[in-house]
Amino acid sequence: MTQFPIFDGHNDTLLRLHMSDNAPSFFTESSEGHIDLPRAEMSGFGGGFFAVYTPNKNYEVKPEDYMTDSGYDVPLPPPIQQDEALAFTNALASRLFRLEAASTGRLKVVRTADELTRCLDKGIMAAIFHIEGAEAIDPDLDALHVLYQAGLRSLGIVWSRPNVFGEGVPFRYPSTPDTGAGLTEAGKRLVRECNQLGIMIDTTHLNEKGFWDVANITDAPLVATHSNAHALSPIARNLTDIQLAAIAESNGVAGINYAVNMLREDGGLGTDISLDEIVRHVAYIAEKFGVDHVVLGSDFDGTTVPDSLKDVTGLPKLLDRLKAHGFHNDELQKITHGNWVRVLEDTWK
Repeated sequence: MTQFPIFDGHNDTLLRLHMSDNAPSFFTESSEGHIDLPRAEMSGFGGGFFAVYTPNKNYEVKPEDYMTDSGYDVPLPPPIQQDEALAFTNALASRLFRLEAASTGRLKVVRTADELTRCLDKGIMAAIFHIEGAEAIDPDLDALHVLYQAGLRSLGIVWSRPNVFGEGVPFRYPSTPDTGAGLTEAGKRLVRECNQLGIMIDTTHLNEKGFWDVANITDAPLVATHSNAHALSPIARNLTDIQLAAIAESNGVAGINYAVNMLREDGGLGTDISLDEIVRHVAYIAEKFGVDHVVLGSDFDGTTVPDSLKDVTGLPKLLDRLKAHGFHNDELQKITHGNWVRVLEDTWK
């Protein structure tokens, strides 16, 4: 394995594989999607949070249809039912476990920080079972305990649409993340139960009030797996300096998202941008809040990334740009995986 295996905060590869009947096997190198095992292995991709996300049926919007000269506000889909989300969650989680079984030891679903460290040391792709949007969980939290026993170790309370636990931020530019009410009482109970079990809470997609509700309740480091610096790209999905300071104070991390509209100062969808746009967000957090509090959170297979990156095979070029910016080896070790290991050691039980 490379000196700097990249452990990544978020991908939607399971959903891509599930939704495409003709998708190539995860174990076959192809040009489709952003991640497959051969491309990952040759690129130093050490693994990451494999998201389980339930999309709305028959609901699709094109962000470009909402672009104006002054910005955009993309409408969110309606809430979905718990039984629908739980069935879909089971299907995607099953796909992850089947990939593990079929990988002949090249991929492992990790449940402890020690397992993660061993995989990174041995060049085995480490996958964390993560749910993005807690719709599959009932307000009594019975499903949470079952999913934990199945391997769930990370949970995003919302994907931007609302649910019984809280509200998310819209895809709106320009906008602050202060866009609505915070967590419900059920959401606050969910945070406490995740703390008790040792499930990492992901504040990504939460609005600002929800973020502060988590910060005021949790006894674990604050984490945003795939969110950028609002000061550099003022889209509602990004984190303000006050939020980033709270993450740093808690000894948590923010994972830099490669989505072009979350990198660009103008919030645009154009993909012809340099890898230095990613480096800019990494450096901003590292220099202002400390290198211990920034990681990478690609959103591979779930967003549009710069042409200069293309897919997982662009990661060595990104490392080169980080080195050229002036990050030293010990700092690269932290950004690529060390900070993730520390946070999970502090969070998981």
